[in-house]
Amino acid sequence: MQRVCFLLKVRKDRLEEYRERHAAVWPEMLQALTEAGWRNYSLFLREDGLLVGYLETEDFAAAQQAMARTEVNARWQAEMAEFFEALDGAAPDEAMKPLTEVFHLP
Repeated sequence: MQRVCFLLKVRKDRLEEYRERHAAVWPEMLQALTEAGWRNYSLFLREDGLLVGYLETEDFAAAQQAMARTEVNARWQAEMAEFFEALDGAAPDEAMKPLTEVFHLP
């Protein structure tokens, strides 16, 4: 099982709406994530907009590719893109670059 952690930056003026959107993630998006192999997925948001994501999956690249093939993900990413800083033209899920794990206490 791969443990994946990534960072993104949410625009400070959009923090509250970002929280609201994630309090009501579309059921079809949740289903697509589950079917694509995303497990134990969490997002943590700091008041300055730093977003820390964590998930577990058998194969992160394969899980990302499975999501990229879904229509619901295309819609979700299009709506979420406006919430983030510094995506440089990428969709939020394309900007998720895993951090290198340096320690784990099982």
